[in-house]
Amino acid sequence: MTLNIAVKSIEFSERRVPFRHPFRFGAVTVNEAPQLFVHVTADVDGKFSTGVTAELMVPKWFNKDPALSADATVDQLRRSAAIARDIYLKARPDTAFGLHAACLDTQVSACAKTGIPPLAATFGAAEIDKAVLDALLRAAATDFFNGMRGNIAGLDARLTPDLTGAAIADFLARRPPSSSIAVRYTVGMLDSTDSIREAARDYRYFKLKLCGDPAKDRTRLAEIVKALGEADYRATADANEQYQSLEDLRALVDAIRTDRALAPLAKRLLYIEQPFARESTWSFDLTPLTGEAIFIVDEADDSYDAFPRAKALGYRGVSTKSCKGLYKSLVNGARAAQWSRTAGEFFVSAEDLTCQPGLALQQDTALVAFHGLTHAERNGHHYVDGFVNTPDQEADAFLAAHPDLYERSNGTVRLAVGGGAITTDSLGVPGFACALEPAQIGSTRNQKSEFKELAS
Repeated sequence: MTLNIAVKSIEFSERRVPFRHPFRFGAVTVNEAPQLFVHVTADVDGKFSTGVTAELMVPKWFNKDPALSADATVDQLRRSAAIARDIYLKARPDTAFGLHAACLDTQVSACAKTGIPPLAATFGAAEIDKAVLDALLRAAATDFFNGMRGNIAGLDARLTPDLTGAAIADFLARRPPSSSIAVRYTVGMLDSTDSIREAARDYRYFKLKLCGDPAKDRTRLAEIVKALGEADYRATADANEQYQSLEDLRALVDAIRTDRALAPLAKRLLYIEQPFARESTWSFDLTPLTGEAIFIVDEADDSYDAFPRAKALGYRGVSTKSCKGLYKSLVNGARAAQWSRTAGEFFVSAEDLTCQPGLALQQDTALVAFHGLTHAERNGHHYVDGFVNTPDQEADAFLAAHPDLYERSNGTVRLAVGGGAITTDSLGVPGFACALEPAQIGSTRNQKSEFKELAS
């Protein structure tokens, strides 16, 4: 059953999120980031309903232009959200996906006129889409997993001519959500070997950040392998766009395959993520390396045709991140399932742009679980001190509503990672993976005035 939606109001607020220790990825070190909250009121087939979502506005990820400051890249995300608000409020009633499809090109074009690139442009639409879906699911009194299996959002093939509507509907209907997801622990480039050894006591999946220099990366990986010792682990490597040439990437792959110090990693490495800058991704054919390593795209996944283009260059996977768009994530899953039946193994991987405990983590984790994935990078809980800067009443409400996901430790509500994994049982509630009412989430007590100024 699909329902038509008219968006009536969209409100933004944000909350400062300080990190308890720096997070370095690529050429960027992040010490804090603002978290955006989006509240939507919608008319769902004559019934008014509210929905909410949240996401960190991470500096220097959606746009890594060296000419822009970190603050300027966050301002672009604010503008992206403000532009999307105007477009969605003017859109004609449609299904949830129909609204997204009708607004997307206008959003990307309008953002381009202000210098906002596609990945940052789609951020604004992605956040509103999540809040709209929450409102839809609440109006229908159904949860994300059952609602999406029945295609309540009305996904079709209008943005993906390589797929049929039947293929998309079949993919959604067949999803067996994961009840438990192993947490892939992120090892940033500033993280100490002591912290890695400590993490190895509890975690079995790791994501290793690379710097783009094959010699330095070889040395760093050898240190990590030594710190992990005899642990039975699996790992992924993330270059965050830092490699400059196919020769350097080949040198890294050869080192992993042949260096005795890296032999334990060679047996456990699942894939290498986004080796080249998003713009130059399309200039490098990885086919000669596909027999030696598996590669996926992340930052280059800025449009609906990105995954098919990457496939033609030898990539086998694409990341899912709700901040890049939940509908694109789902159709990429349908593509991977279709291609895997005839052309080898293709997949969607679960990556994380510091999804914070609370709404952002829950909605993204529900999307990961819907794909049926068994492990996911979840780094927000160890770079940030639990529900930091969240009013106690809100944090306590999340703990009470989702006791399988959170625990109180040292006086703070935190993500409960038991045995290196989190459960998804409490996410199957009416709405988009959250039992709290929208009004309980994203208190505007800490709302920052500059968002209003940029949105005006």
